[in-house]
Amino acid sequence: MESDPAIVEEGSFDVGDYESELNLAPSNLEVGTTLWFENERIRVWEVLLQPGERGPFHSHVTNYFWTVVEGSRGLQRFSDGTYIVREYQVGETRNLDHTPETALIHDLENVGKTTLRFVTVELLA
Repeated sequence: MESDPAIVEEGSFDVGDYESELNLAPSNLEVGTTLWFENERIRVWEVLLQPGERGPFHSHVTNYFWTVVEGSRGLQRFSDGTYIVREYQVGETRNLDHTPETALIHDLENVGKTTLRFVTVELLA
């Protein structure tokens, strides 16, 4: 995996602390806090977290991209018990490819001091 200079911390956590949420995560396809738009080709989400707020574990099963609209520090926990903390910068954009067979399951917590906001677009067709 290529080194990411925005990652400020990596580690592991006890998945047992999130067991019930992780059990539901494969069927939680809400990848944002608010669904802005959906048609047969795309789904557009806003991810809006104030300092200290956390979005639950969810599953990405489509190709998608996200763009940071308001940057802060975010903690992502993954279903394998690892986590990263990274600095999200305004304008940063990432494209990720997933399918139901290669689903990404994670949560996102704003551990920074300012609002963390993304626009996430799932590609459905």
